[in-house]
Amino acid sequence: MSTTPQSTEGLSALEKIAVAYENNKKVINTAVIAVVVAVGGFFAYKNLVVAPNEEKAGVAIMRAEQMFSIDSVNLALNGDATNAGFLKIIKKYEGTATANVAHFYAGSCYLKMGDYKSAIKHLEEFDPKGTVLENAKSGLLGDAYMETNDIKKGIEQYKSASSDADDDVYSPIYLQRLAIAYEKNNQPEEAKKAYIRIRDEYPRSFQSREVDKALAQMGVLD
Repeated sequence: MSTTPQSTEGLSALEKIAVAYENNKKVINTAVIAVVVAVGGFFAYKNLVVAPNEEKAGVAIMRAEQMFSIDSVNLALNGDATNAGFLKIIKKYEGTATANVAHFYAGSCYLKMGDYKSAIKHLEEFDPKGTVLENAKSGLLGDAYMETNDIKKGIEQYKSASSDADDDVYSPIYLQRLAIAYEKNNQPEEAKKAYIRIRDEYPRSFQSREVDKALAQMGVLD
């Protein structure tokens, strides 16, 4: 069979397409097969590898979560001879949703242990999409950055953490920390705005009890 490319001179547009396909059929078909194999491989990976790994990871993380809940952060983070900690779960079940959440837990553990750079590393690697932890991630990052004296980044994270107006539990907490961060950064007007938001938007919050005193000290009496 001849492999010499056909000439397209004098052919219609439709005929040129047909000839182009014939001339490049092997390349085109190889590309199509590659895509099919890739997609098929993806679904096989999802069904045969990821799904079982998710189940195993979900079981493995339970003990670490229990340790975290009772403030045994070292055991939660590093595990013991019998149970995996968050760090091992991240490594062993990489790519799973459970490993993703383990980054959040690991960051929280490091924050409690005073290792702020490691806390930032793991919290930044945590993807909150599809979870209810987006604001919590920002709040913890704000704490970690403030501890490393990166006030600018602390402010950015506290602003994000307090952005949900309907969250009357965490928003006032992080608004208060935002106000304090602004004060440390010599931005009194921005600090006043944060305090006033607590007073006006979250009057029943614990933080609101301290707002009037803070505003009085800043010369805001209304």
